[in-house]
Amino acid sequence: MKTGVAHLPLHYGKAPSWLFQRMKSLAKEMTLFIIDIYGTDEMLSRLSDPFWFQAFGCALGFDWHSSGVTTTVCGALKEGIKGMEKELGFFIAGGKGRASRKTPLEIEEICDRRAMDGMPLIYASRMSAKVDSAAVQDGYQIYHHTFFFTQSGQWAVVQQGMNEESRYARRYHWLSKGVKDFVCEPHWAVCCDQTKEGLNLVADESKKTRQSIANLSHEKPEFVIAEGKRANELYLPREHPVPMEEIRLEKLEKIFVQIHEHSPRNFEELLGIRGVGPKSLRALTLISELIYGIAPSFKDPTRFSFAHGGKDGHPYPVDRKVYDQTIEVLKGAVDQAKVGDREKMEAIRRLGHFADVNSSRQSW
Repeated sequence: MKTGVAHLPLHYGKAPSWLFQRMKSLAKEMTLFIIDIYGTDEMLSRLSDPFWFQAFGCALGFDWHSSGVTTTVCGALKEGIKGMEKELGFFIAGGKGRASRKTPLEIEEICDRRAMDGMPLIYASRMSAKVDSAAVQDGYQIYHHTFFFTQSGQWAVVQQGMNEESRYARRYHWLSKGVKDFVCEPHWAVCCDQTKEGLNLVADESKKTRQSIANLSHEKPEFVIAEGKRANELYLPREHPVPMEEIRLEKLEKIFVQIHEHSPRNFEELLGIRGVGPKSLRALTLISELIYGIAPSFKDPTRFSFAHGGKDGHPYPVDRKVYDQTIEVLKGAVDQAKVGDREKMEAIRRLGHFADVNSSRQSW
């Protein structure tokens, strides 16, 4: 299931070296602690929660206000546990930009070394990216994709898209637990401060549209192109959520032929065809609406909203001394647990429980 989406201001730059090195260390110790106490599936679950992920970024001392928290936290975690993946049974692939495109290869290499079946994981990686970049056309271009998975084959995805016009980034979280259908309401929680209309082909209301597009894929490409020319002659209202750009059939003809040759059984198979992207799906949506009279959903999948705070020293600068002490406390607890002394580990867990209880009392 998709467990959340976060909206964050789009900021450029990178974490200073002194901070990133500490982030790697603290991310490593926190991950070791969580996996030791709760297991790898719990770590996946927490990373897939947009609120927990945001809090994780705050605890690591990075930017809790901008898009940079996504790429830097994922990078710090990947670097932090490097060399310990086999011991933990917890693996990380992908990253930002060029690294994101290497995700399938990384998954394959890890699975080959671990005698795991990597094909379902590679499929999950590709489909989660395809859904958020093509089936949900909300104005954000995916540029970061990190894939977390365990020895048992469970997985989570944290990926991010950017909208340079609004200067916001949108973060998408996925979790394998409970996934039944990649293309029908995969969102469990979507968190952002802005909503807008956009083409949403994975909404429940788009079920008939998905079926009509799949049916259209079995029609001869010449027929689809002919109907597309009719769509070009329509005078749609300016406020129509699908962008009013001209459908360039000469550029889409090849992909229509490719889709027809694949003869997909359903919308998910069609979406998985290499080369099928936002423009071809938008064209097929308009053409199917013209032929079958079925309108798709234009709702933004947002369900929850939250605000974010400051950046660059706000609400206060990173205290390096306290940061280093935190790393040492967690590292000491994990090291002692390895030799059978779990007293400090249990003390930290009891402290967390105490904080939860007090928080509940204050809410009354």
